[in-house]
Amino acid sequence: MSIHLVGGGWADDYDGAVYREFLVEAGARALASGRDIPRIAVLLVHEDALSASDWADKYRDQLLRVGTCEPVVTAIVEGALFTSSVLSGIDGLFIGGGLTPAYLDAVAPLVDEIRMLVADSLPYVGLSAGAAIAADTAIIGGWKIGDVPVSAEAASEDLDDVTVAEGLGLVDLAIDVHAAQWGTLTRLVAATEAGLVDGGIAIDEYTVLIVGDDLLKVVGTGSIWQVDRTDDGVLVSTLGA
Repeated sequence: MSIHLVGGGWADDYDGAVYREFLVEAGARALASGRDIPRIAVLLVHEDALSASDWADKYRDQLLRVGTCEPVVTAIVEGALFTSSVLSGIDGLFIGGGLTPAYLDAVAPLVDEIRMLVADSLPYVGLSAGAAIAADTAIIGGWKIGDVPVSAEAASEDLDDVTVAEGLGLVDLAIDVHAAQWGTLTRLVAATEAGLVDGGIAIDEYTVLIVGDDLLKVVGTGSIWQVDRTDDGVLVSTLGA
């Protein structure tokens, strides 16, 4: 089973190519547990109850377009916390997109349980915020380092200074998202150069990096931008789909 990191991207008619392998893995886990249809926990955090409900329907429809499954969607408002009941009897975990700091706060009570489940081969997919918080050291927002702008303010996640925090600890590299679309690659480069993180990856929209045992695979229409700190400075390279 694998960890699936999606760089964002949403369209109501998207065929969901970046989620297919996740659902295949969840289906295999379901069969091993005696279920014909995989139960997918979908965790969402939005600014108000109306938008939370609307996005719950959108995520449910998206997964059902990809394949047969039972999406179990829990949508809460920013400031609320998830409880461990959302992880009961599931075959896959999907953490969605929105305000990254709010997601990290909301999943705080579940961190240890999520780590144990993923270590026990529960497939995980994170979209945008859900991908960013999967890291050991998560970049949760910001657009300046000191007084120097390093990325667009519109992608700041309501934070001024580029901010890192302890994430879920599912992968050992920092993750930024919406790379080509929002220009967040420069934030990851600057955070690496400043020593806030030890390099990482920036993922384009409609693109997934699948990380598993002896597996590193890119699926989708964009690129994975790999950022490494070297003796000669910061090195940027790409992994194509």
